[in-house]
Amino acid sequence: MGKAGKLGKAALGSEAELKALTHAVLKRLKEKQLEGLLQAVESRGGTRTSCLLLPGKVDSRLESPPPPYSRYPMDFLKPTDCPDSVPSSTETGGTNCLAPGGLSDSQVLQEPGDRSHWCVVAYWEEKTRVGRLYSVQEPSLDIFYDLPQGNGFCLGQLNSDNKSQLVQKVRSKIGYGIQLTKEVDGVWVYNRSSYPIFIKSATLDNPDSRTLLVHKVFPGFSIKAFDYEKAYSLQRPNDHEFMQQPWTGFTVQISFVKGWGQCYTRQFISSCPCWLEVIFNNR
Repeated sequence: MGKAGKLGKAALGSEAELKALTHAVLKRLKEKQLEGLLQAVESRGGTRTSCLLLPGKVDSRLESPPPPYSRYPMDFLKPTDCPDSVPSSTETGGTNCLAPGGLSDSQVLQEPGDRSHWCVVAYWEEKTRVGRLYSVQEPSLDIFYDLPQGNGFCLGQLNSDNKSQLVQKVRSKIGYGIQLTKEVDGVWVYNRSSYPIFIKSATLDNPDSRTLLVHKVFPGFSIKAFDYEKAYSLQRPNDHEFMQQPWTGFTVQISFVKGWGQCYTRQFISSCPCWLEVIFNNR
């Protein structure tokens, strides 16, 4: 048997063992637990359900652990071509500039008396900001257009005067949107919608890079969009050239459905129909 045949047989064996382990776990759950699990799966997390406690040990013949779980698709790590086959692209021009009328970190984060939030969120439609800034105190925030159950930043409740058909079409596709979660290692963004999202963050790329990549995150995947430790190290206060440019290292930009950069017709995020500006508290 050739090497390819052996690998295929091993993969089939591993899949069978994983199925056996899954069935063994499900058999130990009560009916109400199974109903809650089914509800969570069918709603894709859109409906809040109680925590499901799994047994600590399950008898199975699984001899080796499954492959490590990846929070983002593997091809995300090695972009090769543009545009749809590539989850990321390089933005050209205006890398450190916010959209016209945009907010700088200092404008938002130096307001007196407000020290409890860890970030603020602004929602934009093309070059126009819609609604007020949303201040975030809780460790997790849902940003959505339509969610069966959930609290957070509901974009569907904002009053928008934009009559563009493209904006309205993209807005209707936001659906469950995204979830921002502040964890020990940084801030993660989970794509809960049925369409890709696109993210630009200084902490996602090489510190020596002069242009920032725009990363494509597929539905059902997440990415660590912001790293506090890396952001502080990127400030380089003694770098004269760096000090002459606006610093947006504590700002993450997220576009729904439509990407921007050299692989797309839109070169700047301000041309995207629906997008977010997340500004982190650097104090």
